[in-house]
Amino acid sequence: MNFSQFLLVLKARKAIILFTLLITVATTVAVSLLMPKSYTATTSLVVDFKGTDPISGMMLPAQLLPGYMATQVDIISSHNVALKVVDGLKLADSPVARQQFMEDTEGKGNIRDWMADLLLKYVKVEPSRESSVVDISYKGSDPQFAAAIANAFAQAYIVTNLDLKVEPAKLTSTWFEGQIKALRDNLEKAQAKLSAYQREKGIVAVDERLDVENARLQELSSQLVMAQSQAYDALSRQRQMREGINKGKAAEALPEIIGNPLIQGMKSNLAQAEAKLADVSERAGKNHPEYQRALAEVESLRKKIDTEVKNASSGISHTADISQARVNDLRSALAAQKAKILDVTHKRDDFAVLTQEVNNAQKMLDAGMQRSGQTRMESQTNQTNIAVLNPAVPPIEPSFPKIPLNIALSVFLGTLLGVGIGFLREMADRRVRSAEDLIEALGLPVIGILSKSVAGKKAGVMVRMFGRRAAA
Repeated sequence: MNFSQFLLVLKARKAIILFTLLITVATTVAVSLLMPKSYTATTSLVVDFKGTDPISGMMLPAQLLPGYMATQVDIISSHNVALKVVDGLKLADSPVARQQFMEDTEGKGNIRDWMADLLLKYVKVEPSRESSVVDISYKGSDPQFAAAIANAFAQAYIVTNLDLKVEPAKLTSTWFEGQIKALRDNLEKAQAKLSAYQREKGIVAVDERLDVENARLQELSSQLVMAQSQAYDALSRQRQMREGINKGKAAEALPEIIGNPLIQGMKSNLAQAEAKLADVSERAGKNHPEYQRALAEVESLRKKIDTEVKNASSGISHTADISQARVNDLRSALAAQKAKILDVTHKRDDFAVLTQEVNNAQKMLDAGMQRSGQTRMESQTNQTNIAVLNPAVPPIEPSFPKIPLNIALSVFLGTLLGVGIGFLREMADRRVRSAEDLIEALGLPVIGILSKSVAGKKAGVMVRMFGRRAAA
């Protein structure tokens, strides 16, 4: 069948097509008018309109997650939010609701849960694809009730979102209170241990004491070096004196004796006395009193010189002994000072460890108190990152049924249905409506075609397609 044949069939069956179209449209209009009207109220919410934590001021990374908006949709559609709506509007106290509950469930279950599930069937949550706006819609027969339910779901969602943030903060705050008590006890124990160690060891300022002891050690080291040098010199002079005596040298020939000014002065006096004695011996005899006085003076000076020489020799040995004893004393003092410094260093290390324990305990307590204060503020906050953009208002026009849309659809479907019925009718009672039909039915060429005016004068010219073989 070509397009011209299709148009001829439509023209021939236009009555059936138009009748079917009218019946379809009329039925759709009647049904739409008789159907109960439903009204849809919508509340628009903005989620994460700030994007910062009101307590800490930090950016909230959770809102950047792809599943965040899907999570919010699930929260809005949750049974928990629906229960808050039922409780907020006191729907369970309505006699009509109780009667319907008894009819539907025969008193089984909880009316609050039943009402919450019933509301969720007519709630629709639609998040925006490219923004943080979420629409909450509720469909009902009463526009006032639909707007109230939509707004109630928005408020219940805000309260639930706040509870989901506040309740964990409350639990965390309670946990931190216990931890802070333990941290404070640890700090007090560490401080008490440090104080007891200071009292026991008599530590006031470890670093200053260590500096003093180090200075004392350096001073003793310097004194020891000087004493060792002096002892070496004294031992060297003593050794030289002993070697000289062993070799038969007179003590007066030793450098220490020669360099002694007292002995040299006495020797000078002795030389003068000997010269005087020699002069007197030339003028007087040995028994002469003047000679005896000069001789007595010479012997007295010699005895004094011998005494001073012996004293000088013994002084050298004594000085060497004293120098060596001083060296030994300084060595003992230096060893004792080193031991004291090691003890002070050990105490300083122990003191540093105890001080570090106190500092660590203080830092942990400070951090815990800071976090506890933050969680305490979070548990008491009444701010949320959700705001109502457009509250629901009672709709004027019903959302269902949509009569203009139904009429448009009925026209389209009625036309299709009419064309289909027309073609079924045509197939059941096929007629010759063009030369192409004759060619198709008889398989013979058409010699001529009568005009429409001539064909109208001839009765019975149109032949049924099922009788084409008999006509042939």
